[in-house]
Formats: sequence, C-alpha cells, structure tokens
Amino acid sequence: MSSAISEESIAPPDHAGEGPRVVWPVLVSAGLVTALVAGWALVAPEQAATRLGEVVGWIANWFGWFYIALATLVLVFVVYLAVRHSGVRLGADTDRPEFSTFAWAAMLFAAGIGTDVMFFAVAEPATQLLAPPQAEPGSLDAAREATVWTLFHYGITGWGMYTLMGIALGYFAHRRGLPLAVRSALYPLLGRRVQGAAGHAVDTATVLGTIFGVATSLGIGVVMLNVGIDILFGTGQGIAQQVGLVVLAVVVATISATTGVDRGIRVLSQLNVVLAIALAAWVLVTGETAFLLRAVTMNVGDYVALFPGMTLDTMAFEDQSEWMSAWTLFFWAWWVAWASFVGMFLARISRGRTIGQFVFGTLTIPFCYIVMWVSIFGNSAVERIRSGDADFGELAMGSPELGFFTLLQDHPLPLLLVAVATFVGLLFYVTSADSGALVMANLSSHLPDPESDAHPVLRILWAVATGVLTIAMLLVGGIPALQSATIVMGLPFAVVMILVMVGLHRALEAERARADAHRASLTGQLAGPDGHGESWRRRLGLALGSVSVARATERLEGTVLPALESVAAELCGRGVEAHVRASEEIEQGRVKRRAALVVPAPEGATNGAAADPFRYPVQVRVVPQPSYGARLLEADDTTTRLEVALPTGEVYDVLGYDADALCHDVLDHYERWASARSALHVAAT
Repeated sequence: MSSAISEESIAPPDHAGEGPRVVWPVLVSAGLVTALVAGWALVAPEQAATRLGEVVGWIANWFGWFYIALATLVLVFVVYLAVRHSGVRLGADTDRPEFSTFAWAAMLFAAGIGTDVMFFAVAEPATQLLAPPQAEPGSLDAAREATVWTLFHYGITGWGMYTLMGIALGYFAHRRGLPLAVRSALYPLLGRRVQGAAGHAVDTATVLGTIFGVATSLGIGVVMLNVGIDILFGTGQGIAQQVGLVVLAVVVATISATTGVDRGIRVLSQLNVVLAIALAAWVLVTGETAFLLRAVTMNVGDYVALFPGMTLDTMAFEDQSEWMSAWTLFFWAWWVAWASFVGMFLARISRGRTIGQFVFGTLTIPFCYIVMWVSIFGNSAVERIRSGDADFGELAMGSPELGFFTLLQDHPLPLLLVAVATFVGLLFYVTSADSGALVMANLSSHLPDPESDAHPVLRILWAVATGVLTIAMLLVGGIPALQSATIVMGLPFAVVMILVMVGLHRALEAERARADAHRASLTGQLAGPDGHGESWRRRLGLALGSVSVARATERLEGTVLPALESVAAELCGRGVEAHVRASEEIEQGRVKRRAALVVPAPEGATNGAAADPFRYPVQVRVVPQPSYGARLLEADDTTTRLEVALPTGEVYDVLGYDADALCHDVLDHYERWASARSALHVAAT
C-alpha cells in the first residue's frame, strides 16, 4: 500500500474507506443473462443446442477473422509494451516484488496447469493427425503438425491475452490507484464515466465471458474426472455422476468462502504442480524416451517455423469453418473468456515488477510447461496411432477423456498413474471453481483496494450459478455445447480487450510524455541550490547521520504539511481547485505518516495525461543508512527520509528543505504538469 497517497486521487472518491459493496447493475444484468441461458438449456435442451450451433456458424463466418486477427494483435501489442515501456513498474516506483523470482515463476508455472490441458494433450494431436485441416490424414506432415497445432492453441498467443489483462489490471490498480476491475483500464478513454453505465457494461461483459469460460473448464473437468473415478472405483459414467462432481465443486467453493481454507487449497495446488511434472516424467522415462526427446526438440523448431503462417491463417480458400469453430476459434474465445480471470491473478502476484519482466515471464515460463506436457503426451499418442493402433486413434478423437486415461494405462503402474492424474485433475477442478467464483464476485463488487475481496455470500452465489450453468450445458450436448457457448459469450469481451489496449496505450504514453517533459526541464532542486534554504554542510550532516522516525514525522507535521496547505490555499485563491490529504498506517510495527497535495484534472478531461491529477506525495520512509565511505555499517543501520515519489519516476528526500524551498519545489512540478497536460490535450484534440 506504499502508493496509496500518491495514487488515490484518481480513484473515485465516493465510497472511500468503505468495505466491499455490490455493484447491482453488473450483478443483476450478468446474473439475468446467465439464468436465462441456463434455464433455456434445462427446459429446451435440443432447441438450445440447435440455436447455439447456428449462432456459432454465423460468428465463424463473419467474425472468425476478427478472433484470429485480435489474438495476433494482442501478442504483438504486449511485446511492444515490453520493449517501449520495459522499465514501468506495476506499482509505485518505490515498490519492489513481493515474491522472489523463483516463487513468482512457480506461481506462473501453476497457472499453466488445468484439467483441460490433460484433456486436449492427447485428444488434439490424435485429431489433427487423423483429421487435419490441410495435410493428408495420417501423413508425415500431419504427424509433424499434430502436436504443433496443440502447442499453437495453448501457446504464447493465448498467454499474450492473459499478459495484456495482467498488465492493464496491475498498472491501473497498483500504479494508478483505481479499483482492480476491467473498467479501470478504460479510464483514459472515459474518465470518471467508467463509474456509470459504460463501466457497468464492460464489467458485465467480463463476468459473462468469465462464467462461460469457467463453465467450459468445469464441464471438461467433470467428464475427465468421471472417467478416472470410474476406473478406480467402478462408479460408472454419465450425467448423474457428472452432476455430483459439479455439486462437489460448488460445496468446496462454499466451504472456502465461509471458512477461509484458500491457503490450504493453494498449498495443495503447489503439490499438484509437482505431481503433474512427476506424471509427465514417468511417461517420458517409461515410454519411448529417445523418440520423445527428439520429438520435443522437433516440435519446438516446427512451432517457431510455422507460427508466423499459423497465427493469421483464416483458411479463406478452404471450407474449414467447422474445423475452425471446433479448434482455433474456440481456443481464442476461451482464452478471451479467461483473460480477466487469470489477469487478476497475475496482477495480484506481480506488484512491483516491471512491464518488461512481466511480459517475458508470463510468455515464457508457463509455455515451458505446455511444451513439456503437450509434447510428451501428444507425441506418445501420435506414435501409438502411427504404430498401427487405429482403435486408440478413434477412441481419442471420439472420447478424449478416455484417450488420456487409456494412454496412461499403457505404462507401468497404471492404476497409480490413473489415481495421480485423477487427484491432480480433481484439485485443479475444485480450485478453478473456487477461484472463478471469487473473481466473478470481485468483478461485480466495488472493492476499497486491490487486496480486498468481495463478500463471501456473493462468492457463493456465483459458485452456484456456475454449477447450474455447467449442468445445463452438459445436458444440452456436453463439451461441444460448452465450446459453442464460449465462442458466443467471448465475442463481447473480445471487443472490450481492444478498448483495454487503447486505454493502456494512452495511459503509458501519457506517463512517458510526462517523464520526458520532466527530464527535459531543469531539476536544480536535486543539486541543492541556495534557494532551497539549507547549507551544503547541514545537508551533508543529514546524509551521514541517522535520522529517527520521530524526527522525520515531526518535520512532516511541522514543516511539510503547513507548506503544502499554504500552496493549496494560494492555488484555491487563484481559482485552482487544490487540497491536501494526510493519513497514517502501521508498517512493520511503526506508525508512518503521509501527506499529499492534489490538484484534480479539469472536469471532462479524459485523454491520457490530460485526465491525470497533479500529485505531490510525501511519506516518512525508513531506509538503509548510506555510508559514503565514512565508516562500515551494520545490516540494521537505518535512517529515515521524507520521501517524495512522483508519478514521473523521480524519488528524492526533502527532509532538509525549509517551508519556502518546499513550496518552490511543489510549484516547479506543478508548472511542468500543467505544461505537459496542456500540450497533450491540444495534441489529442
């Protein structure tokens, strides 16, 4: 929360200090659409299946190119951000990552695992071998492309969508002080209007995309788990058993919401990462090891070589609309639907990391797992089919869930492998339901800060709604119906993602323009000129001495606050709205004081820097004491700074400034802000 003062002024102030509250327009509208679709599917399943198929056909014909172009555009955009704005932090400039690089990488690794990867790692390569979109079925080309298509559908293109939403949510929540919601990314476009109907529409589209995406994953999960449990315990397979698994997910989500067992589930999820890797390693070691290692290497090379052509391939000269709907369009819509869900998770664990670090990590670390998993299981399936087991190929195409477990049972200790795979799938299944309910509850709530969560009752409500929707779609037609619903409901949020890119680009360019303007101006206060009222000898004494928190706090209250209030009063007297905010918080057992002078942007300003208020934040901050070579310091030697951390990235100590010097310093920055805002406003109009 180190940037609360410096960033809070752009957040809507109407409910500051309150707890989570329900955003009723989002809850009611998203809940109503979900209830109507689920009710329709339960009452008239055949009609629902027919109509969904017709709508998907229409979308594939008219908007298939849009999904494909959008997926490529998003990937190019996030790489562009990583190059142009690599040093911008997802948080204040003084923030540093909460998690170590290893722990962060482990969480990213876990984010790439799910029951759907188990489902498609065998089914898709088998299908692309026997029924490829372009190559001859069963040919060498089809075999080489079979696993590459799966890597393509689970690869960096989809993770680019997660990365986009993670950057947008992390930047606007942690750096700009706005709510952790998708509507916040549209602030540079709409200004405070994001709190009205436009913002409600954006969050409603986000919730709808999320609930259908989660329902698809749960539907795939129950089908997979039903097979695994049947193999182990002979429970049988069918709708009744699958409904029971859906109820289990809802019950676990309810228990988690009411008793706070999230931490235990997280620990088990980390165990799942280890078990999933062990499962893949066992298949590698006990299978055709030499072949699989050669195949993994070849898959990576083919992926790199074929990716440029695959990423924009709409198959315009071939009648492949059915294949596109079943595979590429479905996967891109599915990634779109999950983008805000996973983006929130990525934003939460990445505060303090730079955009460059974030993009590199999210595009490479999870993909390494995908390559490992898909290449091992996919190539094992392809080799088994090419070795003459045609029955296995037909089974994997027609019943993907059976194909995966059948492949496992072809290796030593088959029942143990099935048990481990079922446990891995079960835990990721229930955590997907739990996390999905939490995200949808947060999206339909106004949260006081990015670390807060919605009320447990709302979380339970969305868990039940997701369960009902999953059951309804299973009754309509199982996995194909869920795929169709995902393509349909992903389309509105795909449009939202374009607006998110525009808003994020404007905000980052505005910040860059401010920083450039600041660097181009004279920053004499850093050199300590005479006008700043402290002799160089006293300044050196402060630098080499140890300043206590009490002394810094006394200086803040006795010099800084009166100076800021004087500037605010003078600005108000000249017709400029300005105010001073002061607060305190407990950090590591110490009470820390903060103060900030804020000048809101003019009403109606919505473009980039023109929409950003002026902020001059000062905080008491304990830091390691510098030695300047004077003496050796111990690890616990500290001093205290009165630190100014400006949005331009400049951070410096004003402990030695008197009131007059501080007023001049504030006005220096205010003049630069006003000049940069006016220039950008003129350019935008």
